[in-house]
Amino acid sequence: MPYPDLPDDFNTEHRSVWVDIDPGLFDPEVGHRAYHEYLDELEHADRCGFDGICVNEHHANAYGLMPSPNLMASVLARSTDDAAIVVMGDSLALYNPPIRVAEEIAMLDCLSGGRVIAGFPVGTPMDTCFAYGMNPLTLRERYHEAHDLIVRAWTSDEPFAFDGTYTRLRYVNPWPRPVQVPHPPIWIPGGGSVETWEWCADMDYVYSYLSYFGYKAGKGTMDGFWRRMADLGHEPNPFQAGFIQFVGVADSEVEARRIYRAPAEY
Repeated sequence: MPYPDLPDDFNTEHRSVWVDIDPGLFDPEVGHRAYHEYLDELEHADRCGFDGICVNEHHANAYGLMPSPNLMASVLARSTDDAAIVVMGDSLALYNPPIRVAEEIAMLDCLSGGRVIAGFPVGTPMDTCFAYGMNPLTLRERYHEAHDLIVRAWTSDEPFAFDGTYTRLRYVNPWPRPVQVPHPPIWIPGGGSVETWEWCADMDYVYSYLSYFGYKAGKGTMDGFWRRMADLGHEPNPFQAGFIQFVGVADSEVEARRIYRAPAEY
């Protein structure tokens, strides 16, 4: 959900679209219109029969206007009927305590009638380390601990205490509980990290590659993923990986390049 109204000279007059972008460029009236237009598009996709619609989490930038994907997903849980609601996702290491994610995803699953997919990204350095001040040395450790707490909260039959390195809770007993048993499907978005590939293999999670740099670069990354899966002894399974790729559709290749270039460079 990018901000749609940056000035024409943004690329030459501003250093970055992320972290230290000029807050004066944001017009709340434009934001109001943009949120409703994006929600309209996602709701239309549901009516058109799309299998799923996706929201994600980013901070301090004009590239993605969703610091809280769960807020957007809550609207879609009420306004759509059939599409899976792919929360891609909650950056687990940023939540304190991360049990909040377990509660909110369970709420969304109940609201939607069991249509939620829980995406658990590690998060970009811009979001996690710069915008939210996380120590990069402990980020993955925080992430894995938060993941373990959330999954246990969804699946435990009784309240429990959690004594982690970063989170300590005397009582873990989230209400509500998710509709899907044992829990909503977990997808792991990533940009090509081998550590993320291996963790998806260990946990039998769907790896969701976010390709922003064209088909050739994306294919190279996914070929690497499948080779690593084979090295780890996993049979090829098309349901183990998802793939997002921007596309431009037009009546000719020249026209497709013309309309694709500006959004891709943005």
